Amino acid sequence: MVSIHQISLRRLCRLFALVFRHNRHCSNSSKNRSAQTWRSVVGLEIHAQIQSESKLFSGASTKYAGSTNTQVSIFDAAIPGTLPVLNRRCIEAGVRTAGALGCKISQVSKFDRKHYFYADLPTGYQITQQRHPLARDGKVKYLVYNTDNWNKYNWKTASIIQLQIEQDSGKSLHDADRNRSLIDLNRAGVGLMEIVTAPDFTDGEDASSFVRELVLILRRLETCSGKMEEGALRVDANISVHRPGEPLGVRTEIKNLNSIRSVGRAIDYEIKRQIAELESGREIVNETRSFDAQSGQTIAMRDKEKLQDYRFMPEPNLLPVFLYDSKSVPMGVDRASVIVIDNLLQGLPPAPSESYERIHKDHKISIRNCVILVNEDGLLKMFDDIIEKRDAKALTNFLITDFLGVTHARNINLLQSPVPLRHIADLFDMKTDRCISNDNISQVLELMFDFPDKTPAEIVKEKQLDNIQDTEVLRAECEKTLLKHPDVVQRWKVSQQKEKKGRQDPVIKLVNTTMTALKNRADPLVLISIFEKLLSKK
Repeated sequence: MVSIHQISLRRLCRLFALVFRHNRHCSNSSKNRSAQTWRSVVGLEIHAQIQSESKLFSGASTKYAGSTNTQVSIFDAAIPGTLPVLNRRCIEAGVRTAGALGCKISQVSKFDRKHYFYADLPTGYQITQQRHPLARDGKVKYLVYNTDNWNKYNWKTASIIQLQIEQDSGKSLHDADRNRSLIDLNRAGVGLMEIVTAPDFTDGEDASSFVRELVLILRRLETCSGKMEEGALRVDANISVHRPGEPLGVRTEIKNLNSIRSVGRAIDYEIKRQIAELESGREIVNETRSFDAQSGQTIAMRDKEKLQDYRFMPEPNLLPVFLYDSKSVPMGVDRASVIVIDNLLQGLPPAPSESYERIHKDHKISIRNCVILVNEDGLLKMFDDIIEKRDAKALTNFLITDFLGVTHARNINLLQSPVPLRHIADLFDMKTDRCISNDNISQVLELMFDFPDKTPAEIVKEKQLDNIQDTEVLRAECEKTLLKHPDVVQRWKVSQQKEKKGRQDPVIKLVNTTMTALKNRADPLVLISIFEKLLSKK
């Protein structure tokens, strides 16, 4: 007989089980709901090194990888009594870049001193344009895409808050073995364009896509090399998360991201880190962080400086920068002695986004191939110069698969290619006319780079790489293949009752064998036709 105590205990256990299931369900639902309702906000500050032979305020060289402290003027080293002399080329580069980014260019801009102490900043302040920048209020259209899924892409527009000209600092070299730090001032005083965006980005893929677009713009303008591996372009990312309808969260800054991939990885990690911190009941600290590419994590560096810590003041040794349009140049002033905005903005190259849209719309080329054509220096121009009356998709595949395959293997810059453009067009035409097989294309290309003065036709004739056109010769070789492979012939007979794909398989094997025997000097389609006729008689 069951006692009343046992009954109560059973009911109590069931009650606990129901409560536990309810709490777990509510907890999981809450977690899923909260993870879906967080919103991330990302803004970028990009420092692009101006492509100039000398620094912003001195005549010292800006050549990359010079010997330590060999590219330093007395001004760069902050020797007392030295004064800055503004480099006109840097202002012109800033104007062209601002124009390409759709910014409003200021006809009067001014320099400020931004005070902070780093060992690699000899003066104790940076000369910049915080309050009266060269340009403001720009717009950049860019393509967001994922290389793992090319069907997932969309167009976005980011706002540029301002573009300012400033000088770079030096570089600290840390010697862990001797427990000391040394200073290299080669980079000190190099001209930079700081491009500040609005917080228009939502994640790492979004932000890195914008940086990729910006690098292409700068390269086209030749105002910055965009070589992030050389430090010519560095990205700082400001990131915060918040719930919809609530104020923006506390932001952190990730400094000196030096590759497009690092931009995406660092931002995505920081977003996840902040959400995890807030979900755990902790607070986000306004701080500066660095990114460790090996671990894929951001690491706290220091508390974020407040704006007033910099003690901005007008730079007393530099006059305001006056720019003119074609109508406002004062009478009697030599136009060559002043900077005329209209002249600098003439002939700006089209934006990469415009190139993507043009070739995608006009030639129905896939977004993946559009990206490759535009991103590879010189490849789009080659495409545009050759395309007349030729098949666009076939030409794109030829340039990407065949031509780039050889140039990448040889580490050749397309802009410095020794092969004349007409020779590349001739080889494509030979491929289109089936005068040469696909397997021999790369061999001809290799020889074209070795002997750029020779035409493709000359190389093909000399090396006997052209397709054999004599049908009787091809038929005889096909018959030899059939005699050597009776097992394949038998497989073909068995497969007659199967689907078309199944019937093709034995024929393809016979074609491949024959191509090898002919040293790839045949059109596979012709061989398929010959084999089908021969097999039908078996």
